[in-house]
Amino acid sequence: MSTIASDTLTDRQRRIVACAREWIAEHGEAPSVRELGAAVGLTSSSSVAYHLRRLRERGLAVETRGRRSDRCPPCGQ
Repeated sequence: MSTIASDTLTDRQRRIVACAREWIAEHGEAPSVRELGAAVGLTSSSSVAYHLRRLRERGLAVETRGRRSDRCPPCGQ
């Protein structure tokens, strides 16, 4: 993993990061939140968003595609 030790991540978080990287390598673009959830066995997009938020808080941003928000990417507001 990049700047954080992989042993500080949960199994599910490690799977999310790995699946996102594999998806990008295979498809040439980031997965949607739903696609990422399906790849790791989560049916709730809210659960995937929770894990993505926790990863971001730890300094590891996982890119996804989908609806654009009006939030500022660097600050989240």
